[in-house]
Amino acid sequence: MSSILHHPVLTRRHAVQAGTLGLLGLSTAQLAELRANDNTGKTTPIRSVIYLFLSGGLGQLDSFDMKPDAPDQIRGEFNPISTRTPGLQIVEHLPQLAQRSERWSLIRSMTHSTNDHSLGHLVMLAGRSKAPPTFNGEKPMPEDWPSIAAIAGDRLAERNGLPPAAVLPERLIHRSGRVIPGQFAGEMGRRRDPWFIEASPFNSVSYGAYPEYEFHHATGAVKTPSLKFQAPNLNLPDQMLTSRMDRRLEMLRMLEEQRQVLNTSATVGAFSQYREAAVSLLLDPKVKSAFDVTQADPAIQDRYGRNSFGWSCLMARRLVKAGVGLVQVNLGNNEVWDTHGNAFPNLKNFLYPPTDKAVSALLDDLAETGELDSTMILMAGEFGRTPKVSHLPAHYSLPGRDHWGGAQSVLIAGGGIAGGRVYGATDKIGAYPTADPVSPETLAATIYDRLGIPHDALWHDDQGRPHSVYYSEPLSALYI
Repeated sequence: MSSILHHPVLTRRHAVQAGTLGLLGLSTAQLAELRANDNTGKTTPIRSVIYLFLSGGLGQLDSFDMKPDAPDQIRGEFNPISTRTPGLQIVEHLPQLAQRSERWSLIRSMTHSTNDHSLGHLVMLAGRSKAPPTFNGEKPMPEDWPSIAAIAGDRLAERNGLPPAAVLPERLIHRSGRVIPGQFAGEMGRRRDPWFIEASPFNSVSYGAYPEYEFHHATGAVKTPSLKFQAPNLNLPDQMLTSRMDRRLEMLRMLEEQRQVLNTSATVGAFSQYREAAVSLLLDPKVKSAFDVTQADPAIQDRYGRNSFGWSCLMARRLVKAGVGLVQVNLGNNEVWDTHGNAFPNLKNFLYPPTDKAVSALLDDLAETGELDSTMILMAGEFGRTPKVSHLPAHYSLPGRDHWGGAQSVLIAGGGIAGGRVYGATDKIGAYPTADPVSPETLAATIYDRLGIPHDALWHDDQGRPHSVYYSEPLSALYI
């Protein structure tokens, strides 16, 4: 990006001496350099996870678990296409992913018992199958299970002064104003909520990957000029602010004094090149815009897609490169994948194209740099969709599918996960697993394991009570 400055390579030790790591005063390029160099200059492997969350619920029969031999009211309108993996077929409207099947695998037997949006979100975002005792579908409760992102943020070490876990480009808030449970720290305490990077304005009007693929579930294509993907809010989460802000402000004061000396002294050469680079990076007003992906190189934007899905995946890619351990990417607002009606045209025209492009670009990008080996990508929603196609004529002109927790398909790639495989299977109408059922607890355990969190790890609430991180074994059958 044009806004990124170029300076000598910094080691962690030099950057800490300059006091810059905790102030978010580094460009993407500089953070990458810091990440690759420890005190001795040796490369340290980093594990990361990008959790692509499809709020609303993607239909398994219309995507990754098609049943072309089922009756019409089951199989729907789409046709399967072959992937590069022999015998593996997926929906025709994800052609780019089909060409990259050697890089990803499928879990076709993900299952839980709820068909409720709010509880489904909590189940899949927290990795716990049962509702907490005080669960309220209309709002988060202090006793909710903590999200995977919150636990990862608590258990992972900071890298380069950035929080260990982030959620983007927005909190999940329904157009009705309902704040969806499951995405916060819950019983861990609000101070341990994950880092929410707000790059997308609240939208109560439409759905989809604006501006290119914006639509309304009932009426089709729409345009809302006021919707603009913006430079992200990089404010630190409360837990970092409260414990360290005084120290960082003192560092900033000292650095400002050093800058003044640098500007007036004839003995600039006496200062370390590392400290000079750190000072200029910290004080340059353009540095914070390094994560403004709408200003990225046009070719990169074209690769990911110039829309909220593409920009979100690109931002996630930059964050894991910068050192964030877990990034949850909400692909869509207003439970956009909730395709009760007009499902087939909406999936074909508005949801699959930006998803296919963005996720494929993310896979390619990480593979080309060798980072896919250490970065796991997971794509899931809160549940699947009913096997039977239904029609709600009062709301939609064309049919769709309703909520279904019995089965959903999950795409999983990278981070030591084998590609080109299918784990589990469903019955002939895609309703329930017939082999190797996978629980939300297993999915969460796989994320924690891939992040390097020990299996006996605990987190402690504000009263000092210990809680387990793991509630299942990870899905090691898919490990390389």
